[in-house]
Amino acid sequence: MAHNSTPTGRALDADVIVVGAGPTGLMLAAELRLGGARVILTEKLAEPTGQSRGLGFTARAMEVFDQRGLLPRFGDLETSPMGHFGGVQFDYTVLEGAHFGARGIPQSQTEAVLEGWATELGVDIRRGWEFTELAEGFEDGDSVEITVRAPDGAQRLRASYLVGCDGGHSLVRKAAGIEFAGYPATRAMYLADVVGCGLRPRFLGEIQPNGMVMAAPLGEGVDRIIVCPHGTPAEDRDRTLTFAEVADAWKHITGEDISHGSAEWVSSFTDATRQATEYRRGRVLLAGDAAHIHLPAGGQGLSVGVQDAANLGWKLAAVVRGDAPEGLLDTYHGERHPVGERLLANTRVQGAVFLGGEEAAPLREMFTDLIEFDDVKRYLAGRVSGLDIRYEVGGGDHPLLGQRIGHRRLVGAARETSTTELLHPGRSVLLDLVDDPDLRLAAADFRDRVTVVTASPKPADGADPLAGTAGVLVRPDGHVVWAAPDATGLADALRRWVGPPAADNGEADTAC
Repeated sequence: MAHNSTPTGRALDADVIVVGAGPTGLMLAAELRLGGARVILTEKLAEPTGQSRGLGFTARAMEVFDQRGLLPRFGDLETSPMGHFGGVQFDYTVLEGAHFGARGIPQSQTEAVLEGWATELGVDIRRGWEFTELAEGFEDGDSVEITVRAPDGAQRLRASYLVGCDGGHSLVRKAAGIEFAGYPATRAMYLADVVGCGLRPRFLGEIQPNGMVMAAPLGEGVDRIIVCPHGTPAEDRDRTLTFAEVADAWKHITGEDISHGSAEWVSSFTDATRQATEYRRGRVLLAGDAAHIHLPAGGQGLSVGVQDAANLGWKLAAVVRGDAPEGLLDTYHGERHPVGERLLANTRVQGAVFLGGEEAAPLREMFTDLIEFDDVKRYLAGRVSGLDIRYEVGGGDHPLLGQRIGHRRLVGAARETSTTELLHPGRSVLLDLVDDPDLRLAAADFRDRVTVVTASPKPADGADPLAGTAGVLVRPDGHVVWAAPDATGLADALRRWVGPPAADNGEADTAC
């Protein structure tokens, strides 16, 4: 049950305050509510920008949305087997279950879907509320207090935890004193949605002596363009960028004049690469761009932020409910910081390959040759898609441990279900695959937090990782933390990942 006050009796406005209503903040707020936490989500903008920005998400982000039943809300999704690394195209399906992700989904649509879900779950979204100050005591106190600039003046809010999802210039991160280590920007680049320019598509980019450009039709006469001129220094991003500047840069690189067109919006970005040294300091945590920024390559930024939220949400909810010890939160940094490091590494490599100019031509040629090898394709596809993520969860050497469980149909006595459907409520799931009463007995005192399912998996093509496995314990984020041929070790895994057992509450849940 959520706490209503601190041990000192000071009233809490929420269990968790999330700052920033981008995709990461919205996803996190919804995950927290799904786990039973009371959430206030503050956002400095009075209304969503409506800008498309990101245009899709990776295969792993699709799985994360699917395990909460959200994919139908996006409408018909188009995925592509063909992707790229640093502009060098290859087939991602060489890695089983991989693809280049959902294409053509503007970020504004993703935010609208997530905000609708969060609102349905009861998240208290406060737009026009800008974070300004963090009170002392967040590192070792029993709560965290912030000040926000609200429409009717300064307001103070108190919660058990604060999460900054407020972007690369995160005020929460700065207020918490968390270092943002890495490499500063060396160049400025532009993106815009333009109308009436008559552009030919350049889906994978076109390298010219003066820079690189991309162009992709978005429909209804709108084209997304990205313009990366050589020798353009990083600028003050707070200044207003004009379409005329973007058009000049486009002409400088391509020789084409697009100044007769117009832009629905324009923006700039850089190749700055930084990562928070700590994803958690006391009662303050970071996720998404507040924790890591990088060159946008392969649509990874939004997708990794959503995965940060999926990893943190259930853990933080379990802690504020009192079901799990606070130490569970340390696994958030332990699991997601390495993922962020790999993200920054692969985007820096892609920048060197794609934006390095004429001197990078030999590197591009070598990459083109290397990508002919299937092992290289599998390695790069796993890196960009996120499908190769495997957390260190202990508990043995089963091939599924630490990995996210794939979509499998399951047949029970009453009905058919799937691993994906079972994760919709955001609870841990114990799959009893051999009708073993010892498994169900081991989980009996955890049934208030664990859905126990006795069912058999439908046959799979090729090698089946569930073969010879009696049971599988899956966390709410879909990652496997126990799998074995019998009940050995299950009780320890439940205590570690679910918390201490509760009193007997009746019959165990059976989903099918």
